[in-house]
Amino acid sequence: MSFAIHGLGTAHPPDPVTADQGLGLARALAGPDVRTSTWLGPIYANSGVTQRFQVIGGPVVRDVLNGTTHTNSPFLPTTANDGVGPTTGQRMAIYAREAGPLALRASQRALAESGFAPESITHLVTVSCTGFVAPGVDFALMTGLGLKPTVARTHVGFMGCHGALNGLRVANAFATADPAARVLVCAVELSSLHYYYGSAADKLIANAIFADGAAAVVGASVGGSSFPLTLVASGSCLIPDSAADMGWTVGDHGFEMSLSRRVPGQIAAHLRPWLEAWLADNGLALADVRSWAVHPGGPKIVSAVGECLGLSAEALAPSLGVFASNGNMSSPTVLFILEKLRAAGAPRPCVALGFGPGLVAEAALFM
Repeated sequence: MSFAIHGLGTAHPPDPVTADQGLGLARALAGPDVRTSTWLGPIYANSGVTQRFQVIGGPVVRDVLNGTTHTNSPFLPTTANDGVGPTTGQRMAIYAREAGPLALRASQRALAESGFAPESITHLVTVSCTGFVAPGVDFALMTGLGLKPTVARTHVGFMGCHGALNGLRVANAFATADPAARVLVCAVELSSLHYYYGSAADKLIANAIFADGAAAVVGASVGGSSFPLTLVASGSCLIPDSAADMGWTVGDHGFEMSLSRRVPGQIAAHLRPWLEAWLADNGLALADVRSWAVHPGGPKIVSAVGECLGLSAEALAPSLGVFASNGNMSSPTVLFILEKLRAAGAPRPCVALGFGPGLVAEAALFM
């Protein structure tokens, strides 16, 4: 048996932040030595992101750009936080307030599409790497959706951009072990809470592409759904000598992302041999895959995947389309791409790929 998806839902904060607004925000919040730099503009112009949705968007952006303080947001620049921004505690307070409602919106949509009654859900899997709070997102979903108090809860935490694929692996294990299982998986990230105020180039690039969102799937081990997408296999590969190339650590002023220039090259060098062997284990060749959901960690990462696998521009278009309109939302992003593929009636087999700290590549095969 495998995990058959019966419903999929996505959600994001209400206010878009355009690339121009993002640049204006960067000019106001970056360290003093960056604000007047000539190289900050090209980062946003070449990011590949047209707009994003952020919990520190909308009114906060208008406050920053207009020099007002109507929102009283801790992200507004002050003499006390110049060059560092809010404390991690202040950022986590916003995560505690905003993550649950965003996850609830995505989960309500997935549950409604599935046709499953809330009380029929037996397992709840939550995914997040951008915040910590307890009671957490799982509690918000249990109470907000009216799930049974006996729902078995599992949290996949701090795994980065491929976290949703790990969450789906857990769901598949539950569905395989128990034919009666009905599983809700929800990934929610508020990446904008970790906005960086200094001058390190890799972190300023992260400021330009990361965004907030939530995505959820509801499924079971039986078919019969009008949304016939079934997870039949998952795989994982640790790329050698790459631990320093991508990191995510808790700092005093937010979680700190490190992303080296070696990442696209590491992916290009190591992805294809492993992926071909993994597909062969599942009775497929690379040419048999008919659609792709490649997590867009950034344009160079998508290009590296496309080049090393020989994928066409058409195959990568759904990933780049989601990236352009939503940015990199970390773990929910690959589910946004699956939703886009579903809407377009994309053929299967479909392979989803994600990359995260380690450096680790994760894959999921859908039929």
